[in-house]
Amino acid sequence: MPTVTLPPKENALFKRILRCYEHKQYRNGLKFCKQILGNPKFAEHGETLAMKGLTLNCLGKKEEAYELVRRGLRNDLKSHVCWHVYGLLQRSDKKYDEAIKCYRNALKWDKDNLQILRDLSLLQIQMRDLEGYRETRYQLLQLRPAQRASWIGYAVAYHLLEDFEMAAKIVEEFRKTQQTSPDKVDYEYSELLLYQNQVLREAGLYKEALEHLNNYEKQICDKLAVEETRGELLLKLDRPEEALDVYRRLQDRNPENWAYYQGLEKALNPGSIEERHNIYEESLVKFPKGLVPRRLPLNFLRGDTFCECLDSYLRINFSKGCPPVFTTLKSLYTDKEKVSRLLSCEYTNSPPTTLLWVQYFLAQHFDFRGQTSIALDYINMAIDSTPTLIELFLIKAKIYKHAGNIKEAVRWMDEAQALDTADRFINSKCAKYMLKAGLIKEAEEMCSKFTREGTSAVENLNEMQCMWFQTECALAYKAMNKFGEALKKCHEIERHFVEITDDQFDFHTYCMRKMTLRSYVDLLKLEDVLRQHPFYYKASRTAIQIYLALHDKPLTDDNKESHTATENLTDKELKKLRNKQRRAQKKAQLEEEKKNAEKEKQLKNQKKKKEDDDEEIGGPKEELIPDKLAKVENPLEEAVKFLIPLKNLVRNKIETHLLAFEIYFRKEKYLLMLQSVKRAVAIEPSNPWLHQCLVRFFKRVSESVNLAEVVRMVLKQEISRLFGESNPQSFNKNYLSQHSNSIPHRLAAAKMMVYLEPSSDKMACEIAMALDESLSGRSIQICTEVLEALRDGQLGEGQQKAVEAYRVTCHKIYPYSLAFMPPGYQDNSTTISANGDLSAGEHDDMANEM
Repeated sequence: MPTVTLPPKENALFKRILRCYEHKQYRNGLKFCKQILGNPKFAEHGETLAMKGLTLNCLGKKEEAYELVRRGLRNDLKSHVCWHVYGLLQRSDKKYDEAIKCYRNALKWDKDNLQILRDLSLLQIQMRDLEGYRETRYQLLQLRPAQRASWIGYAVAYHLLEDFEMAAKIVEEFRKTQQTSPDKVDYEYSELLLYQNQVLREAGLYKEALEHLNNYEKQICDKLAVEETRGELLLKLDRPEEALDVYRRLQDRNPENWAYYQGLEKALNPGSIEERHNIYEESLVKFPKGLVPRRLPLNFLRGDTFCECLDSYLRINFSKGCPPVFTTLKSLYTDKEKVSRLLSCEYTNSPPTTLLWVQYFLAQHFDFRGQTSIALDYINMAIDSTPTLIELFLIKAKIYKHAGNIKEAVRWMDEAQALDTADRFINSKCAKYMLKAGLIKEAEEMCSKFTREGTSAVENLNEMQCMWFQTECALAYKAMNKFGEALKKCHEIERHFVEITDDQFDFHTYCMRKMTLRSYVDLLKLEDVLRQHPFYYKASRTAIQIYLALHDKPLTDDNKESHTATENLTDKELKKLRNKQRRAQKKAQLEEEKKNAEKEKQLKNQKKKKEDDDEEIGGPKEELIPDKLAKVENPLEEAVKFLIPLKNLVRNKIETHLLAFEIYFRKEKYLLMLQSVKRAVAIEPSNPWLHQCLVRFFKRVSESVNLAEVVRMVLKQEISRLFGESNPQSFNKNYLSQHSNSIPHRLAAAKMMVYLEPSSDKMACEIAMALDESLSGRSIQICTEVLEALRDGQLGEGQQKAVEAYRVTCHKIYPYSLAFMPPGYQDNSTTISANGDLSAGEHDDMANEM
């Protein structure tokens, strides 16, 4: 159907529709659409139908919007407006590839439309179609050569394609057009010059970059960036004397910056440890109160000189009362000789205030070395002398956490929080410890002291993208086997990362306009590796583990579970249980009603806000329902969705490939299993978890019969490379003999021994349960894993005696750990009231202990 040209009156109305859309006055726009479409002559006017659909989409009516836009497009296939609108609709649904196709179709009918070209370039840079982005920016430059965004966009395209010299030439051509007085302070011009210098440096044109810096130094506002860049360039150009002057000036500006001392070292190039130490000695003469020139030599000094410098460093910090001193020295703990000398200094005759910080430091020192009792003695002495210092309670909580007693850790962290209820850091720490202890409601109550009133703490924390809380929540729910709730938190975190990626859209035009080009390029590079972030990694790993567990053991119907639980009870016990369940049900119903009332109130507020706010774009997100998430039809497919970003971005972590193996092992994807184990072997060939994967893979392949001939041939060839000519049993035996002095490796070999030959359980238990001091890798975590393996039957069935014997032995080694406490101890552990306070009796216990 050909394009219908509107008469002047209707055309004026259509222009008003466009203005209303641009100004987000959607309801007015719909009124004007109605006026045009109400005329029988133009009831099927394609462009008006498309604009009505786009407007409705902004009001959340997605289905109706798609129907109208498609109808409009069918009525006018040659209209660039209809195609452009369809592209905008696809873009709002994050279907970027489809949107790009629509924009290209729109350009067929109006090839020089600036708005369509700009929108296309935004999607191309968002999708990192850099070649396409360069072509589109070139078109825009031809159409609008007077606009600076046209030049800058074209230069950035070459920069991202790593054609640095071309990018530098384009920026230089554009710079020549900028008439700026040398004496005038122009921030945007300054940013352009710094960006140009960055491009020159990345191109390896260091000499040109230095000349550029010297020529335009007066017009650059960021004087610190100029000096730091000059120092870096002089070092690269092998001009150490000039670089030395620069770093001396920078050191005068900030004597506590580590990077400036590294620059001094490179400029002076000391030939011995004594010469290197002299650099810092000279700095101490200039800056006698400096801490960095005292700290850095500790990295390379040894012997008596190390002791003297360490003593001086510690005395100054202790007398000042610097809590982070242990953290600054933690990197030295990889050197046993230096650690042994840490305690050679005497501070017993120090003033009480200094002695307090000595005790504080020693508590952390012995905690780090796993000597819990000594650490507690020191921190208790410090608390006795100064019972109002919050840092002491934080360390005591940390000691108990490291010792495996999270309940006691929560108790002391709660005491620290009670000393300063207005401190957000301590509040967050306390909430984190509560989550680790499985006290989720109490943690929410704790966080609610700093969240917005009128909404629940959990919703507000999700709104603020508070991912540390959600990560810890997911782990807590997983530990409690509440898989649906845990998955909800994982999906919330995943949505945050999607939102962060989508937020780039706002910066593609903003940074061109404001000339913050260095930050813009850094942002694009960050977004490319965004899902490397530890929060995403933890959430993905947790989600994958849960989906694997759901695949292995899908959730059953609650009624079946309750029937199994009650069928062996007597009538009296059954009656008692029913009454208890009835009371619990009534209580839960009251809580649910209260919760629903609050939710209804919040929904009303949200609805009102949405009606008042015409800027609300897009419909509501699909609600994450725990039960629905936990009872997903294909858990492995859901696990793969979380796995793909890890495989692309976190390839250097062996866990990524082992999680991939676990998924593909269950999906029986042999070549993908092979790919996963090969990548893992390249990272850490002796990893205990990898060994278990290799044995299972070896056994599965040797037993498989329905393999294609080509696949079988590839597997046979690769297995001979990985395992040699051995069988799974001899491969496992060889692994054990190579790593017989490591507890984690012994456990892995023992598990596989039972996996391959269930009758070898007695020998496997003996191998896994060894706790000699000569063995490496002994820790609370690995001992807990051995205990769980005994209980779960991974080391053979019916190991109750072995479980108790092993628990008793571990309890002697780790007396504070909850994992090895006698049965029944957990019932007497610390409880926290609903508002996060300790019960009165526990306060008395604490008073006695203090």
